[in-house]
Amino acid sequence: MKKLIYRSVTGVAILLSMAACTKFGDTNIDPTRSSDLDPNLQLSLVQARFSGDLEINEKLGVVMTMPLVQQLGGIWANRYGQMYIKSLPYLSSFWEYTYHNDILNIVDAVERTNGVEKSTNLNAVCRIMKVYMFARLTDLYGDIPYSEAGMAAYTGVTRPIYDKQEDIYAHFFSELKEASAQLDASKDPVPGDFFYGGNVAAWEKFANSLRLRLAMRLVKRDPAKAQTEAQAAYQDGVFDSNAAMCIMRHENVQNDYVDIRGNGVSVGINQHEVVPRLSATFINQMRNSNDPRLNHIARYYIDLPYRPFDRVDITEQVRAVVGITGVNPTDYIWDDWKNPFDIEVPGVGTHTVTNNEQKAQPANFLIRNDAPFFHQTYAEVEFLLAEAALRFGTGFGDVQMHYENGVRAALQQLSLFTGGPVFTDTEIANFIQSVPLLPGRELEVINTQLWIALFLNGPEAYANWRRSGYPVLPSPVNGESNSTTTPRRFEYPLSEQEQNGVNYGAAVGRLGGTNSWNGRVWWDVE
Repeated sequence: MKKLIYRSVTGVAILLSMAACTKFGDTNIDPTRSSDLDPNLQLSLVQARFSGDLEINEKLGVVMTMPLVQQLGGIWANRYGQMYIKSLPYLSSFWEYTYHNDILNIVDAVERTNGVEKSTNLNAVCRIMKVYMFARLTDLYGDIPYSEAGMAAYTGVTRPIYDKQEDIYAHFFSELKEASAQLDASKDPVPGDFFYGGNVAAWEKFANSLRLRLAMRLVKRDPAKAQTEAQAAYQDGVFDSNAAMCIMRHENVQNDYVDIRGNGVSVGINQHEVVPRLSATFINQMRNSNDPRLNHIARYYIDLPYRPFDRVDITEQVRAVVGITGVNPTDYIWDDWKNPFDIEVPGVGTHTVTNNEQKAQPANFLIRNDAPFFHQTYAEVEFLLAEAALRFGTGFGDVQMHYENGVRAALQQLSLFTGGPVFTDTEIANFIQSVPLLPGRELEVINTQLWIALFLNGPEAYANWRRSGYPVLPSPVNGESNSTTTPRRFEYPLSEQEQNGVNYGAAVGRLGGTNSWNGRVWWDVE
């Protein structure tokens, strides 16, 4: 895996360099695009960047979405999402870096392989990956350039229209269905695939599981369409175990803003002078339900700026004094001040536990540079099926069965981290008993457990929170906040207003005339 990531990413850079050299070459060669760029390498690049790019994952996950759903908070960088402090650069960063890099590559990879008999599986995988990448964009921004995006080298269109999210979703469903049907194990291998190593049966399950996720986005906007697409996805075959879920495995590299081999979310958390703390909302939910994950996820360390993995674990000594304490939604780490106290630490001696060190933080095993990134999990699929069975009835199986499968898978998936906990059957059974599907509150229970299971996947946790409304989060509004309610979308970049004004204006008009983070994307219905 380590050599494969390095070769693929380096290979893309070399081929792009070769493409640049055609400027004074054969005049019959299109100078705007490479004639020999390998789509396998393009696939490798976008897969590695999705969770490895530090610029994107730090700002999108650590600064904005995980604090927005009150999983992380407390440090200066987190305040934008945590306390609703608007920063246009942070809201637009994901758009700028994704369209100008990843979308160009995945769209080009799809176009290069369309109709190529020796690349039918590669084309199908790239089509699924394209849907997945555009879904993250449209779920954050709403109407976006889609049908014309990344196509300038083929069509000459440099100012793409903003497709309506309703139309984008309709195309997502048809693409996932067609691409899944196109996969054939007897045809071409896909050596550039980091997710599944070219296993087409695994890609079929991912396509169907992604289709289920997107179908459930529509439960309030278009329940009939949600039911139809969810049922089709389920019947065609979704994830059926933790072994089937979609994971990106990273290298033990502390990424900078160029290197993409390590886990960008992990590095976005652990590279700060002070590691972000766990939100009290997140901790309280787990503590109130006797969640066995809490003792493993929430830890205390002796702070060492910029050296997170050299920190000494002092969890047991600190818990004996303060229990498990997070950061309140309205607070920075230095608020809710806690007086220092001394403890004896083996190998260290007497240590004074500071205020900061009394606020729990993510366990080291979760934020290793080589921590796996979970794109979509079996736990998520089972929780969505539980909700589908609850909402739509027949055709989805038993609500309780899916819910219990989801809880069990969510606990077991932590063992996939190096140093992660392994829970016994008894611990899992006891926890299932402590979080029953309360009559009349089933949707809340299911989606609260999904919120916990989505920890470290901030964009998806934010999307599912907006879709479901659960868990109900306490207000973090304070004197610095720029909104009195949780923002519902990311604002379009200023560059779009300046460079694609007509199409930008049409999209803003559909938002009611204001490019506001308090507007709602199409599927986000009150």
